[in-house]
Amino acid sequence: MQIANQVKHLIKKEVLLEWRSKYALNGVLLYVVSTVFVCFLSFVTVEKLTWNALFWIIMLFASINAIAKSFLQESRGRHLYIYTLVSPTALIIAKTIYNGLLMIGLTLIALLFYCIVFPAPKETDLLMYFVAAVLGSLSFATVFTMVSAIASKAGNGGMLMAILSFPIIIPVLIVLIKLAKNAIDGLDRSVSLDDIGLLVVINVMVMAVSLILFPYLWRD
Repeated sequence: MQIANQVKHLIKKEVLLEWRSKYALNGVLLYVVSTVFVCFLSFVTVEKLTWNALFWIIMLFASINAIAKSFLQESRGRHLYIYTLVSPTALIIAKTIYNGLLMIGLTLIALLFYCIVFPAPKETDLLMYFVAAVLGSLSFATVFTMVSAIASKAGNGGMLMAILSFPIIIPVLIVLIKLAKNAIDGLDRSVSLDDIGLLVVINVMVMAVSLILFPYLWRD
């Protein structure tokens, strides 16, 4: 119960800090909108496979920009202050939940704008693609939150985050693109159940690793 209360207050803190500054959120939205618009000026129309790949490339870099700040932007003094108030388990859960909600919002906004600029292929199963977008957002949030926590303990955190993220995010992207391609091709939804289950398993495993490792990282 105590951890649940700490998680609630930490999420509230993250929302208030984001709402006061809005720099990170506005910066990511500007990146997504401008990238989609530049792609429109460059391609005008795209094939359905390119449509899918382009969307996930945009969201991959947008998620890095949005989530990297989770731990990297906080000073050592703030880390020490939070350390005296809450448990590390509550902190990593709160960060992951907040980043997950943030990424879901950003992904849905980006997907809406992307579909306006580049209309989705006619045979696309929009509901299944929506499910893929939400699962992708949660996958990016869990992976990059954990990596951001690890990278924050090193000197060159931004460089370390890119190096550590690569081998973890590639399997996630492979499954995501396959799931999204099934939706674009209009295949029966039962075909995608294995990919959905695999993404859920990956998220659970990454979250479990975060809960195990983060308390040891936090002590340093």
